[in-house]
Amino acid sequence: MAAPGRSGAALLRTVLGVWPPGPDAAREWVTRLLSLLGSQQRCVSCVSGPAFFGPRLASASRPNGQNSALDCFLGLSQPDSSLNFRVPAVCMHRDEQDLLLVHRPDMPENPRVLRVVLLGAPNAGKSTLSNQLLGRKVFPVSQKVHTTRSQALGVITEKETQVILLDTPGLISPAKQKRHHLELSLLEDPWKSMESADLVVVLVDVSDKWTRNQLSPQVLQCLTQFSQVPSILVMNKVDCLKQKSVLLELTAALTEGVVNGKKLKTRQAICSQRGNHCPSLAAKGPNTLSMGDPQRIGWPHFQEIFMLSALSQEDVKTLKQYLLAQAQPGPWEFHSGVLTSQTPEEICANMIREKLLEYLPQEVPYNVQQKTVMWEEGPNGKLMIEQKLLVPKESHMRILIGPKGHLISQMAQEVGRDLMNIFLCEVQLRLSVKLLK
Repeated sequence: MAAPGRSGAALLRTVLGVWPPGPDAAREWVTRLLSLLGSQQRCVSCVSGPAFFGPRLASASRPNGQNSALDCFLGLSQPDSSLNFRVPAVCMHRDEQDLLLVHRPDMPENPRVLRVVLLGAPNAGKSTLSNQLLGRKVFPVSQKVHTTRSQALGVITEKETQVILLDTPGLISPAKQKRHHLELSLLEDPWKSMESADLVVVLVDVSDKWTRNQLSPQVLQCLTQFSQVPSILVMNKVDCLKQKSVLLELTAALTEGVVNGKKLKTRQAICSQRGNHCPSLAAKGPNTLSMGDPQRIGWPHFQEIFMLSALSQEDVKTLKQYLLAQAQPGPWEFHSGVLTSQTPEEICANMIREKLLEYLPQEVPYNVQQKTVMWEEGPNGKLMIEQKLLVPKESHMRILIGPKGHLISQMAQEVGRDLMNIFLCEVQLRLSVKLLK
């Protein structure tokens, strides 16, 4: 993966003329360069008609995006982003990724390791949190349920510590799996992950007033069956709550009034700063609650509570430091260059599927089949991808293409930008739609 970076840097040296004048001056030049690039266009999607254009090399939030490929080309530092500590890219070729996954871990003399399973109801924000912890978006995210269809693995490696994240599908009941004809992996993968877990992170979306007052029966069943595995509670999306006092009531309900073997002080105020974990909520007292209570709505064996927004880097940083601190002496499982166990094709398909879920209404995205027809490295290290989207109805095809092809063009632009920051190379993505026969 070094070749694309070198070629990118060489190109920028040619454009800038002087290399490098220093980080501050380089950023100024980059901003000017991006203003020029913003007016340029390149084809990323065609659907039996005129070409569509994008994506920009920049995100809207900063000139060249959070931890963008351009920053990596330039070697510019990001001193305020500890979440992006030496975040590796993903190999854009499957054989390279496969070799890296079986490569002997380059661990230090005193390695530490922690396997973490993220549990929660569908759409609780598990993949968003995983991406933030990893420092690079490798898991698909959308507002619709069942975005994650099978277990996905991410790896955080910092200094002597390796944290392995198992991003599981949202826990569902067997009846729901059967009724909606969902993949069996949605039912089985979370349970399989628990067998090798060192720590369980239970994620609850506190902005959902319909589900936030109790843990789902499936989560409680999983925690009960694997009660020997330490667990923590993460109350997500606290920034969406208008009344922060609700957090105290939710904390008492979700923990049954007990944290780390100590009884909660119900009169104690909620933590004033969002994102800080709240062990101070606990006061000494015996844990007298029965694990076999069929009316249980919470879990009295959480070791810690975190209140955060998975979209906030500062909030997630607190949780990440906690996870790193919980790692125990033991050999690493992966080379430090591994970010995820997913293949490049799986990542691409998942990112496209994310956009289908985001932009298509109701059941339409769940009926789209994806087929990769081209995956090859072009000139100057550019990754060229073509994927066909197969739909069962002509009405679905019209919806997916959108007026004058704008919708599928927009999806290709956004996926192309995501893939560029995953593989750290230029990506040319072409999408087409075909009716299933």
